Amino acid sequence: MAVDLDFLGDLDPDDSRQASQQIANLLRAAILTKKLAPGEKLPSQRDLADRFGVARETIKRAIEGLRTERLVVSRQGSGIYVRAQTQRPVELRPLIEAAFEQTHVAIDFSGFSGETLRDAIAEALDLVRAGRSAPETIAVRLMICDMSVPMALPALAATGGDDPAVRKRAERITRRAADGIVDQVQELAELGLVKSATVDVRMHSIAPTFKLYMLNDREAFFGFYPAVKREVNIGGEPVEIFDLLGRDASLFHFAVDDDEASQGTQFVESARLWFDSVWNSVAREYRS
Repeated sequence: MAVDLDFLGDLDPDDSRQASQQIANLLRAAILTKKLAPGEKLPSQRDLADRFGVARETIKRAIEGLRTERLVVSRQGSGIYVRAQTQRPVELRPLIEAAFEQTHVAIDFSGFSGETLRDAIAEALDLVRAGRSAPETIAVRLMICDMSVPMALPALAATGGDDPAVRKRAERITRRAADGIVDQVQELAELGLVKSATVDVRMHSIAPTFKLYMLNDREAFFGFYPAVKREVNIGGEPVEIFDLLGRDASLFHFAVDDDEASQGTQFVESARLWFDSVWNSVAREYRS
């Protein structure tokens, strides 16, 4: 019996994109709109090939793209299934390195300190120094928390309130990370390895609850900071604080695609609008 796949839509004969890309877009839309539900098995490659009038190799290429996006997963001897959780935690470092393969690199970050970005970007910059990637321009914007003013977090665990010594420790961490990124990026321009390399830093008084990375205006990575109780050393003495652990934040990936109504496209656009709105309003110049 023929499988009804009309819900997937049809290929556009006037579309210049390859059939495999069109099919991947139709399947992606079906997944994100839950027409293909989490955990549901995809139609067989044979059924999809018959539906779109293409070779099975074309279907394989389309599905491979969805697998790369972590939207589907193969089960040995069973078939291809929609992931039960389509937004998966990702590792930042390889994605930043991939962003540096572009001619023009643009990175926007908003969060507590930028420590994770400093460490992740260091390896990408090493690849430029080694001649293994060669962007022409690099533009980084950092929007970090001003720990010179009271914040809800970090806080003294004993009272749950603001403490100048706790803030001073957080300010040192924040400035060390920001200054490290500035020095690393600007060094490439000084060495003549890129035509232009800039880092703009601004600070704000919004309590840190999440981190956001934007890569080349095409991808966004978002994660919440867990607030944890832990012991740190302040002035040579152990002190319990409620702290933000950025390294423990799971990042979730969103990317712009050809569908303006897709979840990825809308999230990236909303994130960009939010970042620019804060950058151009309450964020103020960072002074090292």
